[in-house]
Amino acid sequence: MTQNALLPPAGAASDWTIPQRWARYTDAEHAVWDQLYARQMGLLAERAVPDFLSGVVALGMNAPGIPDFERLSTRLQRLTGWSVVAVPGLVPDAVFFEHLANRRFVAGNFIRSAEQLDYLQEPDVFHDVFGHVPLLAHPVYADYMQAYGRGGLRAMRFGAIHKLARLYWHTVEFGLIRDGDRLRLFGAGILSSFGESQYALDDPAPPRIAFDLRRVMRTEYVIDHFQSHYFVIDSFEDLLRNTLEVDFGPLYAELEGLPDLQPSAALPSDVLYPAPGSVPLSSALGA
Repeated sequence: MTQNALLPPAGAASDWTIPQRWARYTDAEHAVWDQLYARQMGLLAERAVPDFLSGVVALGMNAPGIPDFERLSTRLQRLTGWSVVAVPGLVPDAVFFEHLANRRFVAGNFIRSAEQLDYLQEPDVFHDVFGHVPLLAHPVYADYMQAYGRGGLRAMRFGAIHKLARLYWHTVEFGLIRDGDRLRLFGAGILSSFGESQYALDDPAPPRIAFDLRRVMRTEYVIDHFQSHYFVIDSFEDLLRNTLEVDFGPLYAELEGLPDLQPSAALPSDVLYPAPGSVPLSSALGA
């Protein structure tokens, strides 16, 4: 959720935060949230990683209406020390990383109109809060997000934000996770999308590739249609370990000497998960 402008807009604090102004939401805006929530939860019960579903309940997000960030943050602070802060839209990279590094998740405070249920160019409160926040109640995932923020601040010194952004995109926004003998959703961009929450698991077309840090950080991504491929992590613990146990400085230098990969690229070294409904994962992967 970043942009390049350096000065906060009028009405925003120096860290780009603004009041959520929860009391100003109209009944129609709450109704849009409720419609989106009901539609997604009807799909996600058997698709989302269980930690997402339990996070929704633990944070009280199963109550009607747009969540109040103050109440949401109170519950989240008790669980993992995170809070949710409102911002006017996209924020600069440094601001975004600084908030994450201090366990603050930035979220837009506006919601799409009833005519925009299926597509919105700029992330709104439904994408930011419904899609991202429930997993921040998971201690390991919460630590990963903080580690990512700290890594982002360091990446700025190496001029490597574009490499690190790919890690965020392919995990936090559009990642899949292995859960026993099946794949589940954990990326917020999928969880908040009615169409992609079906496509990502059901369509046989997109390759589902086992997570490899270097592969992920070399791979470009698309922003205007469903993903052409997905990366699959084994666990949040494994994702965090990949973040904490790697010295990203030498890694950035290594990646600079390698060509970027197009989203549709296929490598001989890719470990692919089978197409949906073909064979059990354990049989296909020899696990």
